[in-house]
Amino acid sequence: MRNLYEDVAFLDRKCYDIYNLSEDLLMEHAAAALAAAVRQEAKRGAKVLIVAGPGNNGGDGVACARQLLGEYDVHLFMPYGAKSQMCKLQLDRFYACGGELSEDMSEADVVVDALFGTGLSKPLREDAIKLIEHLGALDAIKIACDIPSGLDALGNPHPVALKAHRTVTMGAPKLALYMDNAKDYVGAVEVADLGVSGVLYEEESPYKLLECKDLHPPYRSQQNSNKGTYGHLSLLAGEKEGAAIMAGLAALRYGAGLVTILTYENISVPYELMHSSHLPPKTTALAVGMGLGMEYSDEDLWEFLDNDLPLVVDADLFYSDAVLKILEREKVVLTPHPKEFASLLKVCGIGEYSVAEIQSDRVGFAKKFCTAYPEAVLVLKGANPIIARDESLYINPCGTNALAKGGSGDVLTGLIGALLAQGYEPLEAAIQGSLAHAVASTKVERNDYALTPSDLIEAISRL
Repeated sequence: MRNLYEDVAFLDRKCYDIYNLSEDLLMEHAAAALAAAVRQEAKRGAKVLIVAGPGNNGGDGVACARQLLGEYDVHLFMPYGAKSQMCKLQLDRFYACGGELSEDMSEADVVVDALFGTGLSKPLREDAIKLIEHLGALDAIKIACDIPSGLDALGNPHPVALKAHRTVTMGAPKLALYMDNAKDYVGAVEVADLGVSGVLYEEESPYKLLECKDLHPPYRSQQNSNKGTYGHLSLLAGEKEGAAIMAGLAALRYGAGLVTILTYENISVPYELMHSSHLPPKTTALAVGMGLGMEYSDEDLWEFLDNDLPLVVDADLFYSDAVLKILEREKVVLTPHPKEFASLLKVCGIGEYSVAEIQSDRVGFAKKFCTAYPEAVLVLKGANPIIARDESLYINPCGTNALAKGGSGDVLTGLIGALLAQGYEPLEAAIQGSLAHAVASTKVERNDYALTPSDLIEAISRL
C-alpha cells in the first residue's frame, strides 16, 4: 500500500528546505530515471526522440537527452523553446555537451514525452493536439515523464493525450495516474526517487494506492472450528435471482461457513446454498440489491432489513429511497457502478450529475458522498475501483478489463459479504473483497473477452 498525492510540490519543497537538495539535483535524478527507462527499452545506438516542453517537465527531458548523448542517436525537439530557468539551464548544458536541437520526428525507436506535466489546466491548442497525435502514431516505445502529455490533474485527456507504454512519475505516485480515464494512457507506472528514498520524501496521505501484495485471503488458522465459526451470509434474491445466486456462490468460495438465498419464491438454488423465505436467526451479515428489481414492497423489504446486521448493498437499491434508511445503519458497504452512483447521489440529495461528470472527477464525487455519510463505506466500481470511508480513500489498480462482464459485480458483492459475515469491519471487507475480485481476474487462463462469473468464482480458490 502506497501513499497517493494530488500534488507533490510540497514534498519537493521539503527536499529543498530540510534535506538541502537543490531543484537542480532533483531534476538530475528525474532525468536519470528517464534515461534508465530508455536503456531498458532500447539497445545502444537506437534513435531516441525526446520532445520537451518549455517548463520544468521539459527540463527533465532535456537533462535526459544530455545524459544519453554518446550512447544513443538523440533527437531533442523543443517546439515551444525553453522558458523556465531550470529548462534554460538544462538546455545550456545540453549544448555544452555537443547536443543540437532537431525537428526530425519521422521515426524513432523510443519517444520520451516531456512536453506537458501535471500542471495542464486548459485544453490543448490545435498545434499541440497534432503533435501528440503524430507522436502517438509513431511505431516506437513511448515513455512519459511524470504524466502522459494531455492528461490534466484529474487524469482526463484534455482533449487528447499520448498513450504511453511506461510512465516514469517523479517522487511519489499521483492520483491522476490512477483515474479510470487515465488507465489507457499511462501504461506501466513506476516511481522515480529524486535523491532520497520514498520513506524520506513522502508524508502520510489520506489517499492510498492498493497493491496486489496487500491482499490477505481469509485463511483459516483455528482447527477447532465448525461452519458457524465462519459466519452465515444471507442474500436477498429478487426478479433476477441468478444475481443473488452468483453472489452466494462467490461468498461460499471466499470462506463464509453458511450461505442462504432469501426469497418468497420457490426457486432452484445450487445444492451448496440454502434457501429460505425468512431470515435465518444466526445470520451474521446480509447482502441485498443485486437483481432485486421491483420484487419487494417497502414492508416486505424491511422484514429482512429491520436489524443491525452488517450489510452490503448493490444495484437496484441505489434507485430507491429505501437506501436512505439503509444509510442509517452502523455497518454498511455500498458497491455502485458510476450510473448507480449518479442515482445514489440524487436520491441522497447531494446533487444531479451525469455519468461523464462523475467519471471526470471520481475522487471528488466519492469525497462528496463520504462527507455526507462518513460512516458508510463506498466502493465506486470502475477500471480502478475507489474504496472510501470518511476522509480515507483507496484506489485499486490491480484488476483487468476481463472484469467488464455482466455478473462480475455480483461476485464482488458476494466476496465483500463473505468477509462481513466472517467478522471483518466494513472498510477492511471492502478493501480485501475488491482486491480479491481484481487479483482473481488475473488468475483466469482465458482470453480477456472470455471471462465469466463462474470462472471468476473458481479463480478465488487460487488466490
